[in-house]
Amino acid sequence: MAASSPFTILSTALSSCCSSPAFDLSRISFAFHFHNHSPVLSSRARFSTVSRPTVSTNVRCLSNSVNPPVAMEQVVAALEQVKLLTSVNDQHGGVIVELSEPIDPGLFASMLRLSISEWRKLGKKGVWIKLPIELCSLVEVAVRVNWISFHDPVIMTEKLRYNRVVEVVLDMLYGLLTENLLFNEQEGFWYHHAEPTYLMLVSWLPGGVHPLPPNASHRVSVGAFVMNENREVLVVQENSGVFRGTGIWKFPTGVVEEGEDLCTAVVREVKEETAIDAEFMEILAFRQSHKAYFEKSDLFFLCMLRPISFDVQRQEAEIEAAKWMPWDEYVAQPFVQNTGFVKHISDICLAKVDGDYTGFSAIPTSSGGQMGCVYQNAQGLRR
Repeated sequence: MAASSPFTILSTALSSCCSSPAFDLSRISFAFHFHNHSPVLSSRARFSTVSRPTVSTNVRCLSNSVNPPVAMEQVVAALEQVKLLTSVNDQHGGVIVELSEPIDPGLFASMLRLSISEWRKLGKKGVWIKLPIELCSLVEVAVRVNWISFHDPVIMTEKLRYNRVVEVVLDMLYGLLTENLLFNEQEGFWYHHAEPTYLMLVSWLPGGVHPLPPNASHRVSVGAFVMNENREVLVVQENSGVFRGTGIWKFPTGVVEEGEDLCTAVVREVKEETAIDAEFMEILAFRQSHKAYFEKSDLFFLCMLRPISFDVQRQEAEIEAAKWMPWDEYVAQPFVQNTGFVKHISDICLAKVDGDYTGFSAIPTSSGGQMGCVYQNAQGLRR
């Protein structure tokens, strides 16, 4: 005989138990439906008064006239496949699940529901699921999952001390018969953020408004003001983006990478775009703008660098041209004169060169065992 799925065995067993002569079948209204191979109850059984069914450990078979016999061993064996998901506690009363091994979507749905039930009993709140890109088939399962809540304290204090797997069956049956089986109507998990190799999903078990931190709201970018002894500034023309084909000369700019310091990022961008080696000196100013990049805000830091090498070689992939340009020629461009932000930072750069402005130097510091930088006006600290 072909092997039945664990979900078919469970649904048959539950239907058999609820068809027992001990219960008034005319008062029952429930059915199983299958979605992604997992049973979902369409409605609750309705009983006015009923005692919790007693199930003996020596029950060998659950059957009725409609469903074929299902041995209790089959139910236990089927449910033993449905284990709690491996998780670790976070620092805010929640749990984090990191999946790495392939898993059947139907089995994952059942494991997730069982885990959520357990986490709720433990008072857990936020649940984070980190899905590697190889397991993208599980995304829909997590997003669409609904879970079962048991609110009767009797279930928590007087639960039969059987094998955990059998308890799951008993809890589901008892919940049906006492109207304690409730479905959480809120959506399942939602997207929090994505990286090249994984997607992070999250859910708030208590429901309602949640205090979970949002995804990163800002991108961090840098611009490099690099001037040589001849009062020539390092400029580039880009061959992509909004400046492509405009003939505009601009400072080298770029995005700070994950785990990268500002002072390191701006030196790297100058090297990549122009082949110029330079030393970070100061942050001269920064600007915050909104809806700049896929609806994210942007923090732009204008940095001053001192050139160490002077032979310019453009980066062919992104840069159309690169050179040293006399300062007066640079600021005379209509782009600089007519763009408020660019004109303002040009005035700051000139004030710095003429000695009337002091920026923020990078001071190495440590925090939590990690090295970083504090950017400060060092001159203001001198006594």
